[in-house]
Amino acid sequence: MSAPSNIAKRRMNALADGSSDYKAKRDELVLLAAKLFKEKGFKATTLNDLAKQAGVERASLYYYISSKDELIQEVIRGVTDANAAAASKIVRLKSLGPEEKLRRLVELLMISYEENYPHMYVYMQEQMHEVEYGKTPWAKQMMRQTRRFENMVMSLMVEGIEAGIFRDDVPPRLAANGLFGMFNWTHRWFKPGGKQTAKEISDAFCSIFFSGMRKTAVQSADLDYRLEERLAR
Repeated sequence: MSAPSNIAKRRMNALADGSSDYKAKRDELVLLAAKLFKEKGFKATTLNDLAKQAGVERASLYYYISSKDELIQEVIRGVTDANAAAASKIVRLKSLGPEEKLRRLVELLMISYEENYPHMYVYMQEQMHEVEYGKTPWAKQMMRQTRRFENMVMSLMVEGIEAGIFRDDVPPRLAANGLFGMFNWTHRWFKPGGKQTAKEISDAFCSIFFSGMRKTAVQSADLDYRLEERLAR
């Protein structure tokens, strides 16, 4: 058996054993890699860079990870799975209306960016465009989770329109894309510990978004007029 195969076997055994020391070292490497990916870019970063940053020989890295792809994919999958599960619980809450549910989803997403910094931003900058066309199991899973979150937001938008809370002259898909666009752009300027917390940013985004999407008295009157006009024909 070749040396790489021996290392791979040792890595799989260590992962299966679930040693706390092994997991702590692996988590440390994931965090160091994410920081390097953020600073240098995913493609420009090498395992030699990671080994130097971690103070170990490159060969030692293979006991913990198989590639730099595995590093970023593992942490991102965990974050998106947790976000999707939390979002589903929010959507199922019968005590909340569509606007409050959307507000909580917005807060969930922004706080996730803060708590998992810089992992999610590395994904958005370097790999998000590959997921849409990717054929690997990981890419397919990521696309399913992305679509799942988008569909939850879309269903709440439609529910709000049907309930007369949100204006109906803006297509739900366009409104949802605008909302996601605000978050996706934060990778250019947001850093934990800055002037605004994730909660403050999500509150500001909600204020901007809902101020534009809520149906006003004028819009309601216009809708009634158009409905009466159609019925009169």
